[in-house]
Parts: sequence; C-alpha cells; structure tokens
Amino acid sequence: MAARDEGVLIGMAREPRAPGGGDGTGAAVITKTKPVTKRPKLYRVLLLNDDYTPMEFVIEVLERFFNKDRDGATHIMLHVHHNGVGECGIYTYEVAETKVTQVMDFARKHQHPLQCVMEEK
Repeated sequence: MAARDEGVLIGMAREPRAPGGGDGTGAAVITKTKPVTKRPKLYRVLLLNDDYTPMEFVIEVLERFFNKDRDGATHIMLHVHHNGVGECGIYTYEVAETKVTQVMDFARKHQHPLQCVMEEK
C-alpha cells in the first residue's frame, strides 16, 4: 500500500505532516469561535394609579413618551384607573429607565404625583 501524504493547508501551500500529528513547521492552527449573542432582558414600564393625577394628563404622558394614539392612550389610562396599574410598553433596560425618568420628571414639573416604574418581564 502506498503511504498517503496528509497535509495542513497553510496559506496556499500544503505542508506535509510530521510524525506525531504536528505539521513540522512550528505553525499553529487557529480556530475562530463565533460569539453567541443573547437577547437583552426586557422590562415593562408601568403607570400606577393615584387619586390626584388628572386622566387627561395621563393620556398626554402616554401620547408624548410612549407614542400612543389617542384611543390607545385612553384605553391604557382607563386600565390604570380601574386596575391600579397599566403597561405602557416593553423595552430594554436603558430605554425603560429613560422613559421612567422622563415621565417622573414631567409629572413633577406639572405638580402631579403620577408614579411610573419598571419591572423585569
């Protein structure tokens, strides 16, 4: 039987393998690993009901900061009013945190006790 010359492709040349599995050149074979990306955690942004913030103000907040149309904002506002809490949207941590801060600052500026929080989904 004829011996088969196994080789490792380095650049454009084939180098014969040395006995023992090395390639005889001192060159190393580098393997690339593909990074596995995970989806970021998501957070729900919630409005909490209170007895003092006007419904119209809550609708304005939903339209301004969560891009809801008038009907969608009214629906969420009524859900908050009847159930004590309502979801405004689901976002990554940084976006959710920013929205909560914007809503809280806006409510304080207009002297309303509206509470906005976020929780992991």
